[in-house]
Amino acid sequence: MSQLVCSGAQLQCSFGTSPSALQVTPEGRVSIGGMPAATVLDQVPMKNLFPFGMCTTLSNPQVAAATAAAQGVLTPQPCVPVPTGPWVPGSPTVRIGGNAALTAACSLTCAWGGVITVLNPGQTSVSGP
Repeated sequence: MSQLVCSGAQLQCSFGTSPSALQVTPEGRVSIGGMPAATVLDQVPMKNLFPFGMCTTLSNPQVAAATAAAQGVLTPQPCVPVPTGPWVPGSPTVRIGGNAALTAACSLTCAWGGVITVLNPGQTSVSGP
């Protein structure tokens, strides 16, 4: 089974220039190591997901416009995610507040064609003596 994801997990968009951290709000959530656990519905821009540096795809209208203004020279713009739905596939066995838990194997599609993946689920392991 893939690791469950919690607040602070590191994410990456395939068209973004830098990683970003997942923010999970704690309302009615269980915790993993003191951090709220994520579900497949934790995909709201500027609440759960934050910019991934600069976006490099021409399918993003802001990048296309800036590139056209620069006479065809690719001109990246802020990479603000625009999810097309929830994370998939979600945990087949773990539910949090009635929703599938988010696992490190999940991905999220952006309207501009990028794929957001989990680089680090945010869990830390503590070993015994």
